[in-house]
Amino acid sequence: MYHHATSIVPEQDEKSRSGGAGRPVATPRESASSPIRPLVLDLDGTLLRTDVLLECIVAVLRRNPLALFSILLWALQGRAVLKQRVARLANLDLTTLPVDQRVVALARAAAAAGRPVVLATAATEELARGIAERFPFISHVIASNAKTNLKGPAKAEALIKAFPEGFDYAGDSAADLPVFAAAETVILVRARHNVVARAKVLDKPTEILAKEHSAAAVWARALRLKQWSKNALVFAPIPLAGALFAPQAWIAASLAFLGLGLVASATYLVNDLFDLPHDRQHWSKRDRPLASGALGIKPALLALPALMALGFGMAALAGPGVVLVTALYVVVTLAYSLWLKQVPIVDVSMLAGLFTLRLLLGVVAIGAVISPWLFVFSFALFLSLSSAKRHTELTRAKIHGVSLRGRGYQALDEPLLLGMGLAAVASSVLILILYLMAEGFRAGHYTAPGFLWCAPVIIFLWQMRIWLLSQRGVLDDDPVTFAIRDRPSLMLGAALVAAFLAAHLGGALPWPA
Repeated sequence: MYHHATSIVPEQDEKSRSGGAGRPVATPRESASSPIRPLVLDLDGTLLRTDVLLECIVAVLRRNPLALFSILLWALQGRAVLKQRVARLANLDLTTLPVDQRVVALARAAAAAGRPVVLATAATEELARGIAERFPFISHVIASNAKTNLKGPAKAEALIKAFPEGFDYAGDSAADLPVFAAAETVILVRARHNVVARAKVLDKPTEILAKEHSAAAVWARALRLKQWSKNALVFAPIPLAGALFAPQAWIAASLAFLGLGLVASATYLVNDLFDLPHDRQHWSKRDRPLASGALGIKPALLALPALMALGFGMAALAGPGVVLVTALYVVVTLAYSLWLKQVPIVDVSMLAGLFTLRLLLGVVAIGAVISPWLFVFSFALFLSLSSAKRHTELTRAKIHGVSLRGRGYQALDEPLLLGMGLAAVASSVLILILYLMAEGFRAGHYTAPGFLWCAPVIIFLWQMRIWLLSQRGVLDDDPVTFAIRDRPSLMLGAALVAAFLAAHLGGALPWPA
């Protein structure tokens, strides 16, 4: 079985082959007869914080979603065939796949002590060799080929034949249990509780490298629960329609809010799956759960249909109109994530449109009649913020000395985004003033409409603060996310809410003469 093992370091790099100290690397047969036990590393979920097969499948689908039918056909021919086919089409950037640095440190220490370090994986031999080239301490590779899937019992058999005097093994999954049973020492890397329990039953020396973060914290970041603050726009039509004290309106809007939040989280997962290569080269997005490997691709894929089903279920409770607007939001978001975010100007326009769809969802949920002025104002406001988002990315890319990957902009476009964003600021404030003069002051539900004059001033100050920080290169990548942590922004938001409450209730208060 060991005929799959190969030396992975190029012939010309003798220093790397010798572990950097002139010591020749043992051949497989020599390793088997050596009193020093080799350290054998699994790849998926152990050395790498991801699954190479799923990475390949996502990469293939990223280029051509219709390739799903071919992938299903290859899967019917066996897992070994599937791995070979998708690996050839994926063209993965192996240098950016996330690594567990604790395993790297463990392996590097073993190599420094004179122990052979072997990569044994069910991945294809070509991929395994390519990945192993990142790590000079790896002396040999044992991997799958077109006929054999080196997993579970097959891997255990191969390692027993190669190292009859014993080996230590680092792995992570239930499929590794037969290998743990054959190993002298068991190293569990971010393994599930049931795998840890079953491995401990083997009564062998065991080392556990636990997960660094709780599952709840990882999922909260992956689903971007903080981004649900954007969906608060669903509630904006309630005071605008004079339904501030209508419980039914709040219930309907709350159902729409929950439904939108769930489907939006699903679309965030889709976006992150398709953006993996770019996120891993980004200064901040590389820390996202999927990009960093804190969340696996498999659980993310399983969560997608569940989130969609729950989201549309909530939307259905709010009414058929809410379902339709939510479906439109999903379609537009996926179009943006898969294609339109790479088209300059169109991308920021789509983001502004998505924010305006949130406002429309609230209108439909409570059955209100809202002035078209407000939708135009919303588009202008969020066009400004979307432009600030891209402007910030370009500015920070320049600071970090990198290009903005996965977007259609160049460094020279920064002044264009600045001009477009500031024009949108002026437009949003002007549109709001025109609305107030034409319709807002005449709305019967405002008892003290004069307080509404505070709104254009507050919105102007807030947008200009966003742009000032963006121009300085100190704004977070997302202005809305920044705003919920920024004290001046929160103070301006509180002042805006107070102004609307005063406009609603001010006329009923016993003001002094």
